[in-house]
Amino acid sequence: MTSRTTAGLHHQVDGPPSAPPLVLGPSLGTSLSVWDPQVAGLTRGHRVVRWDLPGHGGTAADLLPPGGGVPELGCEVLKVADALGIDRFAYAGISLGGAVGTWLAIHHPERVTSLAVLCSSARFGEPQGWRDRARTVRTSGIGQIADGSAGRWFTPAFAGEPAARTLVDTMRATDPEAYAALCDALAGYDLRADLGRITAPTLVVAGRDDPATPVAHARELADGIAGAGLVEIPGAAHLANVERPDAVLSALLGHFATAAEAGSDDGTRHAAGLSVRRTVLGDAHVDRAIARTTPFTAVFQDFITRYAWGEVWTRPGLDHRTRRCLTLTALIALGHEGELEMHLRAALGSGDLTPEEVQEVLLQSAVYCGVPAANSAFALADRIIAESAAPKEK
Repeated sequence: MTSRTTAGLHHQVDGPPSAPPLVLGPSLGTSLSVWDPQVAGLTRGHRVVRWDLPGHGGTAADLLPPGGGVPELGCEVLKVADALGIDRFAYAGISLGGAVGTWLAIHHPERVTSLAVLCSSARFGEPQGWRDRARTVRTSGIGQIADGSAGRWFTPAFAGEPAARTLVDTMRATDPEAYAALCDALAGYDLRADLGRITAPTLVVAGRDDPATPVAHARELADGIAGAGLVEIPGAAHLANVERPDAVLSALLGHFATAAEAGSDDGTRHAAGLSVRRTVLGDAHVDRAIARTTPFTAVFQDFITRYAWGEVWTRPGLDHRTRRCLTLTALIALGHEGELEMHLRAALGSGDLTPEEVQEVLLQSAVYCGVPAANSAFALADRIIAESAAPKEK
C-alpha cells in the first residue's frame, strides 16, 4: 500500500505493481476509505488507485479553481495516473466519483479501458437543490447535512451499523467550503446528451432503495451507453458497495474480467476466475480446495477455475445472484447434493440470497425438477439454515 499527498489529489495505491490498473472514485462526503469493503477482492487482480475529493480525506480543500467542476476533477485524476506511469486504466466510481469516470470515458476514451458507474447519474436532479445545499453548508456548516446523510446513503436496517456510523463521522470532517463547491459542480453537471460517445465496456450498478440516485437514473445511463449492462442490488441504498459489499464486488469482478477477456490469456482468466470463485464460495472453501489439490487433480482445478469461474461466472449478462439461483436449480435437478450443500451455504452466508428466497427457488424446483428432488433439497436447506441460526459454542 502506498499513500501519497501531493499538490494534486491525495491517493492510495494497493495491489501488485504489474497488475492492470483500476482507478476508484469516491462519492461526495466520503473519502477513499468508502472503497475499503472491495479493496481486498479487487487487488487480487488489479493495481488499485483510490483518490480523495477536494476537502475530503487527504486532498487540499482549495485544489479546484473557483467554478471548477467534474471536468477539472477528471483532469486531476489523469494527473494522478500520469504521475504513476499509468497510460490506460479501468475505472469505477460511486455517485460523484462515477460522474468523473463518465466524463473521462466521454472526453478521454483513449485512457479508459472499461467503466463501472455505481449509484450515479448523468444529471443529479434539479440544479436548484444542489445550490440550496451549498448555501446551507456555507451558512450553517456541514453538521445538518451530515445528520441526514445516513438516510440518503443507507436503508433504515443498515443505518445504525458501525460501518454506516463511521462514514457519517467521516463526512463531519469534510471541509464545508469544498463540499459546497462540489455541490455547485453537481448543479452544473449534465452529460445526458453525451452518453452515446462512450465506447468503453460499461457496467451500471444501482441500489434498488437508493433515494439519492433512484434506479431510473441508472437505467437512463444504461440506455444511453451502447452495450452497457445494468445490475440492481436489492436491499441497498446510495452507498450500495458498503451496504451490500459482496454483491457489488461480484458485479465489478465479473465486469472487469469480461472487459479484459479479448486480450487475456489463460493466466489472466485463471486470476479473474479465482477472484470470482472466492467471492461466490468464500475464501475458506477455496483455500480448502486448493490445499487438497494433488498433482493428479491440479489440471482439473485449473480447468474449472478458468472455464466455469473465469469465463462463465464473470460474464456480465447475469448478476451473481441470478446465477446462484440457476445453479441451485440445476444441482437439485441432477441430484448433486454435495455441490448443492456447498452452493446453499455460500449463497446464504454471503447474503446474496435470504432463506425466504432460497425457499422460493426450491419451491420452483419442485414443479420443474420433481417433488422428490425438491424434498431432499428442502431438508438440506432447512438443516443449513438451522445450523446458521444456532448459537455458536464459546
